[in-house]
Formats: sequence, structure tokens, C-alpha cells
Amino acid sequence: MPKDKDVVLGLITTKEPTLEREDDVRWRIDQAARYMPLERLALSPQCGFASIAAGNLLSEADQWKKLELVVKVARKTWT
Repeated sequence: MPKDKDVVLGLITTKEPTLEREDDVRWRIDQAARYMPLERLALSPQCGFASIAAGNLLSEADQWKKLELVVKVARKTWT
């Protein structure tokens, strides 16, 4: 990656309600940090929630849980 670019890791799926394990997400961040400094990495859902899309089984509550997981892992990782 160019030195002036950051990488956003879309590690939280928006296509199914099952919540990722915090340890698994952190492990994947650690793996990415082997190739790029942690300060240049960020965490995000993999894409938008598109709650009206056919086949997307997430409720609004599921979506909030996913976003809360992103915040929780990010705070533990970057603060």
C-alpha cells in the first residue's frame, strides 16, 4: 500500500445475524497488522446493511449489535 493510504478492514458481515466473536475479529486485525502498521488500519462492517434487500435476514436490533461490536473492538484495539 502507498504510505499515504489507510486500509479499512470489513470484518463484520452485514448479510447474516450471527455476531462475530470478538477474539476472531481481533485475530484478523492482528493478521492484517503483520503487513501494515496498526495505525493505518480501521475496522468496519463489510458493506451497508441494505435492510430491504431480499435475503438479508438482519433485524434492526441485529444491525445495532453489529455496529456495537465494531465500536467495542475498535476501542480495545486503537485506544
